[in-house]
Amino acid sequence: MQNEKIRIKTSSTSLAALSGLAQRYANPDFSIAPGGHVQTIAAGHYTVSGLSRHVRLGEFVAHKSATGIHLGEVVKVEPELVYVCPIEPGDPIGIHDTVIRKGAFRIAPTESWCGRTINSLCEPIDGRGPMLQGDVRRSISNTAPPSMTRKRVEHGFKTGVRAIDIFSPLCLGQRLGVFAGSGVGKSTLLSMLARADAFDKVVIALVGERGREVREFIEDTLGDNLKKSVAVVATSDESPMLRKMAPLTAITIAEHYRDKGDNVLLIVDSVTRFAHAIREVATASGEPPIARGYPASVFTELPRLLERAGPGAEGTGTITAIISILVDGDNHNDPIADSTRGILDGHIVMDRSLAEEGRYPPVNPLASVSRLARKAWTPDQEKLVSRLKSLIHRFEETRDLRLIGGYRAGSDPDLDMAIKQVPVIYDILKQTPGERPAFDAFGDLANALKAAAGMGGPKR
Repeated sequence: MQNEKIRIKTSSTSLAALSGLAQRYANPDFSIAPGGHVQTIAAGHYTVSGLSRHVRLGEFVAHKSATGIHLGEVVKVEPELVYVCPIEPGDPIGIHDTVIRKGAFRIAPTESWCGRTINSLCEPIDGRGPMLQGDVRRSISNTAPPSMTRKRVEHGFKTGVRAIDIFSPLCLGQRLGVFAGSGVGKSTLLSMLARADAFDKVVIALVGERGREVREFIEDTLGDNLKKSVAVVATSDESPMLRKMAPLTAITIAEHYRDKGDNVLLIVDSVTRFAHAIREVATASGEPPIARGYPASVFTELPRLLERAGPGAEGTGTITAIISILVDGDNHNDPIADSTRGILDGHIVMDRSLAEEGRYPPVNPLASVSRLARKAWTPDQEKLVSRLKSLIHRFEETRDLRLIGGYRAGSDPDLDMAIKQVPVIYDILKQTPGERPAFDAFGDLANALKAAAGMGGPKR
C-alpha cells in the first residue's frame, strides 16, 4: 500500500512537471538558442557545425570565445555546415568554440535618438552615454510596403540648391541618385542638401567614409538640423559586415519616424561602398562574380534597400532618399551606377570637367533628370526650363565652332541668345556650401538675366 502511494505521488509530480514544460514551450516568447561549434576558420569567414537545421540566411549568431561574445551573420547554409561572417574584424576565433543562434538583428528607435551618432549596431560613438530603447523592435531586413498601399508622391520642396531646384526639382517621397566620380564633390553637394528645411527628421548613413571627415560632416554641415538628425557611421577601416549594415540600420530608423507621421530625409553616402561591402562578404562565402567582379547578391540587395524608401501608407509620412553613387573611373554605365539608375526616381550627374572649370556644384543640367519634376514645376516653369535646356545645348554643341572663329553673330538668332544668356545661367548656378540656401531659384535667375540684359549682356 505504501509503495502504491509513492508511485501515485511520483506520477502526479511528473505530470505536473511535464504540464509546466509544455506550457513553457507553448509560450511564443520563449525560444531555444541552439548551439554549434566552429569547424574551420578562413580570412573572411568561419564555418559552424550543428546549426544548419536551426538558422536561416541573414540571421545573427553569437560566438563565445575566451575574450567574450562576438556577433556574426549567417551568409551561407549547407546540410552540415553554416558559413558565418564576423561583424567585427579581428575577432578571436578558435576551433570548437561554441556558437549560438541569435535570430534576426533588431533595433528599437525612439525620438531620443535624434542628435546622436551611432554605429551600425546602434551603439553610441558620440561619447554622450547609452541609447534609450523604444517599445517596438524592428528587423533591419524589413521589406518595402506593398505598392498598392503606398501614398502617391504629390508635393515638391525646395532644396536651396539652384542647380537642382531649377533643372531637377525634388518631391517629398522621391528617391534621387547623385552620380559622381571620386573627388568631384558629391559629399559637398549632399551636405548642402542636408540643410533643407522641409523635413521633420534627417537620417544619414556614412558608409565607407574617411574617419577624419565624420565630425566635419555632422557638426559643420547639419548645423541647426543636428538636433533632428541621426547619423549612422561605418568608416572605411571597419569590417564589410558593418559597412553593409549601416544603410540597413539607417533606413530602419527612417521607417520608424515615417510610420510616426514624419517627413524624413534619408542620405546614404555612398551606396557604391554598400555594394562593395556586399561583394566582400559574398566573395568570402564562395559566391561567384557575374558582372565586373560583382556577385548576383549585390543586384538583389540594391533594390531591396532602395525600395524601402519613398512614401508610406496612407496616414504616415514619407522617406525622401538622396543616394550618392560613386562611379568607378568616371564610367556612368558601370554595373552599380546602371542598376541603381533604373531603380531611383531621378539622377543628378556631376561632371568632372565642370569641377575643373571651377563651377560648383558641378551639376550637368542636361544630363540630370528628375522623373517627378512636373509635380514640382508650375506649367510656366516647365516651359522655361525646356527653353533653358535648349539654349544650353545649343551653346555647348557650338563651343568648338565659336572658339575657332567659325561663327558670325546674327547668323542664328537662337545661338545669339544662347551666347548672351547661357554664361549668366552658369554664373547663377554657382553656389558654395557656405552660402545661404537659395529658396527662390527662379527669381534669382530672372533677376540675373534682367541685370545682364540691362548692361548689354555678360562680358566675354
